[in-house]
Amino acid sequence: MRGGGRKGKAVCSAQMSDERHTPEESKTSRFFPSPSEASPDGVVCLGGPLIPEVLLDAYRHGIFPWPQVDETGHVWLLWCSPDPRAIFELGGLHISQRLRRTLRAGKFQATCDCDFEGVMRGCATAAGRQEGTWITPAMFKAYCRMHELGHAHSVEVWHEGELAGGVYGLGIGGLFAAESMFYRVRDASKVALVHLMAHLQAREYQLFDIQQLTPHTERLGAVEIPRGEYLRRLAAVIDLPVTFGEKLAAGEPKQNEI
Repeated sequence: MRGGGRKGKAVCSAQMSDERHTPEESKTSRFFPSPSEASPDGVVCLGGPLIPEVLLDAYRHGIFPWPQVDETGHVWLLWCSPDPRAIFELGGLHISQRLRRTLRAGKFQATCDCDFEGVMRGCATAAGRQEGTWITPAMFKAYCRMHELGHAHSVEVWHEGELAGGVYGLGIGGLFAAESMFYRVRDASKVALVHLMAHLQAREYQLFDIQQLTPHTERLGAVEIPRGEYLRRLAAVIDLPVTFGEKLAAGEPKQNEI
């Protein structure tokens, strides 16, 4: 999951392709160069529309949009496929004893897809993102449309009737690509992540992508894998008949044995 803006300015001369591929080439993106052509910063190409057809194609091929604002205020739309890639292994979430007590205390209530827009707004304005957010108005509109179409989903965490935290992302086949999370009450984002992990396990998702590793997600058990391995695993699960469902799964996630 991404935090604030990237440091520095990535440059990519590749342009999004309009080329259409034959059915025999269905594994090849209709719009993007191969991730193997990415810059050292992981940038595959620059520009293009944030429409459902393009977004779905991007995620199916290990690519995601990341708007960047330069010193003049201009927004550049980068399409990225970083190497290495950060994921949570299903069952790899670290749940501390203190967090486990919080989960069982009944302080928070969790739902899914009840306030997608509220979760996105929370992620865009979360504490620690004073330098700016990549959740631009165009990104907000695009992912809300993806939610309307059933591709984007949120887990909300409530405290005393108010939205206290949450996480959102895209579900495509056996992939769930988490985009961002936030909290307004301590531990609310962690609670959201725990509920999301349990839900993904219950719905039989196979790959939980978080794009980039941060110190926070690393403490929670996220790991990095080479881009090539990520793309192989993605190709194996992207067409599985997995759906997010309408009701959040109950219980805590299963954890891998150490």
